[in-house]
Amino acid sequence: MSIPTSIILASNSPRRRELLSLTGWSFVSLPADIDESPEIDEKPEAYVIRLAQEKALACQSIKPGVILAADTIVVLDNQLLGKPDSTEDARRMLKALRGRDHRVMTGISLLDTETGRLENELCISIVPMRNYSDRELEEYVMSGDPLDKAGAYAIQHTVFHPVENFRGCFASVMGLPLCHLQRLADRFDLSVSGSLVPECEKLNRYICPIHHQIKEGAAVG
Repeated sequence: MSIPTSIILASNSPRRRELLSLTGWSFVSLPADIDESPEIDEKPEAYVIRLAQEKALACQSIKPGVILAADTIVVLDNQLLGKPDSTEDARRMLKALRGRDHRVMTGISLLDTETGRLENELCISIVPMRNYSDRELEEYVMSGDPLDKAGAYAIQHTVFHPVENFRGCFASVMGLPLCHLQRLADRFDLSVSGSLVPECEKLNRYICPIHHQIKEGAAVG
């Protein structure tokens, strides 16, 4: 297996860049500009994979190579919660999520433009939100942090800490499920850092309970 000389990351997300750096790969960021409107009656699982694929394909006309693209969505009662367009919208989302479970789905696509090969992975995590107070919610909204986050929250935010008793893929909720990425890399005969899991756990201060299952091919997140 070989270390890729360079990967094109079809995203400018600082969280995805931080996570991707743990693979040991060199990479450049090239954000993809696509229409993210859902299609009629499109299921969330199909939607998030489609967006990841379209981001990868959009990048290939700009810079050929091995392209990694990802998309993350928050789903509550089968409704998509995207990035809030205002503080009021963020407040609405956080109130709806409070004290309830929801799903976070991250689709990732890896495209080799030389061969045209395109492969996908999907990670779905059940995320239990804690019953934060109105004051905590308001302080978090006014911090501005929710405005560039799907669902209006960051799982890794140490002050607000919106999630409790989580048992899924922490990295996926941040935007890039690394064990699922490793499964993709294996299909392309690309090697990743041998310390990927411990480095992910160290970065996120989280002992992952499912990485062995994912490595063995389980459809968990």
